[in-house]
Amino acid sequence: MKISTEIASAAKHVGEEKAIELIARAGFDAWDFSMFNMARWDWANKCLVDNGHPLRSNEYAAFAKRLRQVGLDNGIVCNQSHAPFPVSVPEIRDYLKRAIECTAIAGGEICIIHPDNNKSPEENAEMYLELLPFAKEHGVKIATENMWNWNKELDQAAPAACSHHDNFLAHIKAVNDPYLVACLDLGHAEMKGLDTTAKESILTLGKHLQALHIHDNDRWHDSHQIPFSMQMDFDAIVRALKEINYQGYFTLEADAYLNAFNKDTVFDGIKNMADAAHRLADMFEKL
Repeated sequence: MKISTEIASAAKHVGEEKAIELIARAGFDAWDFSMFNMARWDWANKCLVDNGHPLRSNEYAAFAKRLRQVGLDNGIVCNQSHAPFPVSVPEIRDYLKRAIECTAIAGGEICIIHPDNNKSPEENAEMYLELLPFAKEHGVKIATENMWNWNKELDQAAPAACSHHDNFLAHIKAVNDPYLVACLDLGHAEMKGLDTTAKESILTLGKHLQALHIHDNDRWHDSHQIPFSMQMDFDAIVRALKEINYQGYFTLEADAYLNAFNKDTVFDGIKNMADAAHRLADMFEKL
């Protein structure tokens, strides 16, 4: 079982190229291409942030190619990516094909594209079916992900697209194409109010589950902390993954954990995450 982690949280401290180098040095096998700066949405002002990032410029392809080479120079590959969100915003939707293209250039096999939180499987299928021909041309699968809304009165998560395992599977079946797969966010599946668990989601999705976002939480909030630090039952999760013969990477998305570090200490955080990911991989291999 190979391990990976997203690069966005480390890149905040050291930039993408250095982040990939540190991820490799820490012992990861791959990196997850975070592309949020391609089209970052300013929620307060309802507009895209003009941040001057290379992914927003005409040099986006060269940047993705450079990151791929940094990974290869350090002995690791890009296994998957994450497109900008929310897809309910037309300005974000305009960048989804660029995200798929950058995934292919970087060497990734899967691009995670969120569904619209508040749309049905059939409505979200329209977006995915529109993107799939382009994805196929580039040899990249699209993965939809389990989302959540928030009920302020109850102070807990509320249903959203793919949040329940049955709705997640319905999204996959509405498209019915092998190039649309599932990325299960383990933490999202363990949030209070969603009436599901990561284990139930894994067993329901079965062969459709080809990517993961791994982190820990208090089984209430979307904490994005390092595995084994909070309350999720990773023994049950790993056993479920083994039961469905999961073939993908163990990819961490413990970004809130890494945000607590700084430029001088970020490698310590990355190394801790690699140790946690290796522990999960060893659990899987021993079953």
